[in-house]
Amino acid sequence: MAAACSPAADTAAKDSTAAAAAATATGNVIPGVEVLLTDSLHLLKGKKVGLLTNHSGRNRAGESTVDLLFKAEGVNLVALYGPEHGIRGEAKAGEKISSGVDEKTGVKVYSLYGTVETPTADMVKDIDVLVYDIQDVGARVYTYEWTLALAMEAAKKPIVILDRPNPIRADVIEGNILELPFRSLVGQHAVALRYGLTVGELMRYLVETKAINAQLTVVPMKNYTRSMWFDETGIPRVNPSPNLRTLDAELLYPGTVFFEGTNATEGRGTDSPFTLIGAAYLKDNVAMAAELNALKLPGVQFDTATRTIEAGYKFGGETIPMISVKVTDRNTVRPVEVGIRLLRAFYAAHPQEFKWREPSANAAGRIRGIDRLAGTDKLTKAVEANTVDELIKQWDADAAKFRDLVKPYLIYQ
Repeated sequence: MAAACSPAADTAAKDSTAAAAAATATGNVIPGVEVLLTDSLHLLKGKKVGLLTNHSGRNRAGESTVDLLFKAEGVNLVALYGPEHGIRGEAKAGEKISSGVDEKTGVKVYSLYGTVETPTADMVKDIDVLVYDIQDVGARVYTYEWTLALAMEAAKKPIVILDRPNPIRADVIEGNILELPFRSLVGQHAVALRYGLTVGELMRYLVETKAINAQLTVVPMKNYTRSMWFDETGIPRVNPSPNLRTLDAELLYPGTVFFEGTNATEGRGTDSPFTLIGAAYLKDNVAMAAELNALKLPGVQFDTATRTIEAGYKFGGETIPMISVKVTDRNTVRPVEVGIRLLRAFYAAHPQEFKWREPSANAAGRIRGIDRLAGTDKLTKAVEANTVDELIKQWDADAAKFRDLVKPYLIYQ
């Protein structure tokens, strides 16, 4: 079932809670790691294997891919590589991770999030093949897929991706294509913000269009279709990172993540990150929610909330007013537009208090965080000039262009 990078690679609502319960009972998607162990282990047998993974790399029974490969007959697991949040997924966003040894297996762990983001020659000298197994979230601003992209280029070894679902559907694309001068670990290549691909398809597209130079094999899932939400797959949910705790949060993330680049909070330090947006100065949250609801954005409703923010985050220790974004129809939500409209509402209501976060003095390239997240500086300009309607049209055209670009590289129907 291993699909190399070639066109021959083939494999086979309004109430989100009710839909999830029904879907989970019927889904039967088999993730790439189980396909590998069932009929594609020849890809690794007799080879020294490096594994880039974290806590989300596991089979449906909850067994870690680290342990599965360590025990697999004929497989010699010699190195582990950890992305943001570490191998066990417990570190906070942005927290630097150090290298070490996996306590359970005794295998060396190399951190790819901290002082080193790209594997050095010494880190990969002892492996014959690099395997990747991490649950993606379908958003360009997530670091995991770009840690993989950097490793694919640097390792100069065959790459095997154990594919997993795009949790927010692999048939919906939204947002702009990244402009390469703004590339970073939250966007390395020219792809759409909500890119509508599995990670295997994303890397297949980048390899076959020569954006990445690597020898790639994708081990596809079985029984997966592009229109599936994660809770329709039957695969048990594991939070892909500490602050993405629900499927609704993952759906809104491609838009509400923009607030990481502002002095307002994206909800970190609350019980509902990326569905709560607020600031100490947001005393008019009732009026703002009403204004946003008047836009009649599809699939969402805006409400008000108050939260005490956990120490260590923006407004830590303070009780602040917030806007709550509720998903009412996940099949029609346009999360990128939601994020843009929220930014404009904050800017318009609080032009003095609302700020874009400036880069630190030692930041590489001195590109503002908001521009790295957006993959362009056009977003901030549109928010400030009140031209977001025109920007959204431009970004919709980008999404349509990207949809056409990736069609030849899709693995699933």
